[in-house]
Amino acid sequence: MSLPHLKRLGRAVLLGAVLAAPAVLRAETDGTAPVLPVAGLAGYVAKFNAMEPETVVNAVPNAAAAAWLEHNVPRFECADAMVEEIYWFRWWALRKHLKRDAASGRWVLTEFLTKPRPVSSALGHHLMEGRWLRAPSYIDDYVLYWLRGNAGKPQEHLHKYSQWLDHALWSRWLVTQDTATLTALLDDLVADYRKWETEQMRSDGLFWQYDVRDAMEESISGGRKVKNVRPTLSCYMFGNATALVAIARLAGRPELAEEFAAKAAKLRALVQTTLWNPQLGFFGSVTAELKPIPVREEIGFIPWYFELPEPGRGDEAAWKQLTDEQGFKAPFGITTAERRHPEFRTHGSGTSCEWDGAVWPFATSQTLTALENVLRDYPQADVTSRAWFDAFLTYTRSQHYDGLPYIGEYLDEKTGAWLKGRDPRSFYYNHSTYADLVITGVVGLRPRADNIVEVAPLVPAEAWGWFGLAGVRYHGHDLAIFWDRDGKRYGRGAGLTVWANGKVIARSDRLERVTAVLP
Repeated sequence: MSLPHLKRLGRAVLLGAVLAAPAVLRAETDGTAPVLPVAGLAGYVAKFNAMEPETVVNAVPNAAAAAWLEHNVPRFECADAMVEEIYWFRWWALRKHLKRDAASGRWVLTEFLTKPRPVSSALGHHLMEGRWLRAPSYIDDYVLYWLRGNAGKPQEHLHKYSQWLDHALWSRWLVTQDTATLTALLDDLVADYRKWETEQMRSDGLFWQYDVRDAMEESISGGRKVKNVRPTLSCYMFGNATALVAIARLAGRPELAEEFAAKAAKLRALVQTTLWNPQLGFFGSVTAELKPIPVREEIGFIPWYFELPEPGRGDEAAWKQLTDEQGFKAPFGITTAERRHPEFRTHGSGTSCEWDGAVWPFATSQTLTALENVLRDYPQADVTSRAWFDAFLTYTRSQHYDGLPYIGEYLDEKTGAWLKGRDPRSFYYNHSTYADLVITGVVGLRPRADNIVEVAPLVPAEAWGWFGLAGVRYHGHDLAIFWDRDGKRYGRGAGLTVWANGKVIARSDRLERVTAVLP
């Protein structure tokens, strides 16, 4: 079967004063890579630390945040001050959730600062974001917490929510290439997959789920106790199956790879024939009797997150809805249901975690990741990289509260008001990605299984005059990627350059896709 995605896969003072001047870079002209300084990072952290009282302190307190970020996070700067600030804010916020689990002693990430026990709903997002941490121990431990942290067995609440664990672990391997750690988990992952089959798989091979167990409760198409077949879990399981194919091959277990290749092929066919709604031109949920539910919801974009749709079918026309203001486009983000539907935003407002149209960062992350795949791997003319970039900038702009950086549960699509307001559970809500979108989308580093570095930026060439990403640990090498339209920012000539271990391995005069062989 074709698996293209496996191949690469003082508050008032601070508000106006922090980072008013651009960072100054070393001006070497001897061919060495530009150096992104850390002075700006200290300013950002000082601002974030001063935004509100530190009511919850986990492993890394605010006072140690700057040092932790400096050692663990790729450095990034760009011509858009808001994007740069939110990049650092999201890493600063993620660090608040890092702690040691009392029972297992392992590193874990929480979802709510007000709830000490990890929640599995955003596990896939945590792994996708965390794959860029330079120290692997945090995510290594976190995975073992879920798979073996219950006296050697999986946590009982691992399946309380749907997740794409296997796919996210394979995506992480595409960055780290730590084969021994990943293949050591193969039997755990296979057992986990088979448990999902026992619990949620129907006789026809599709997977059902309550919308609340998708972490998407109060939807138009479902209900907390309704066993619909939704694009979510069936697509997650496709992504998990294709990941298990690749992991089994790494482990030298071809028979297991063949078994899961067959499972993935069956799921692909079932999703394309059963969940594609030709009347709506969209992937959607169906009832237990396989009756199509007449509503477009943002989960209809999820198949492309895992590159499930086969190219050439024309399904990519569904993405026209992303830029349609009667579809999913709203002033403050991508809505979770189409705006034209009569039940749009009818389930309440901030009362029951409604997924009937309000904007959820969880879903926005999935949609933007899926669109990266469409733009790069699907020949089509229905959606452009400009649409991705505009949606990303709206996502960035939405992450504010009273003018300060903020990430919460969900927000009003017209006003940008966060619907849980100042509820402590919503502060620093660890339920989505952002840095991963900057690295793989804006800058365009596409993780691959081979020794080729591929960089395909989605930021339009006319949008920014420069950006820089450095300190990226990739396949055991240190990567840096710089765009400098006129050559004045970094003093290494105009254009796009990719560096590995301090040496240029790719260069282009234009902001375009480039590839290079790793040293």
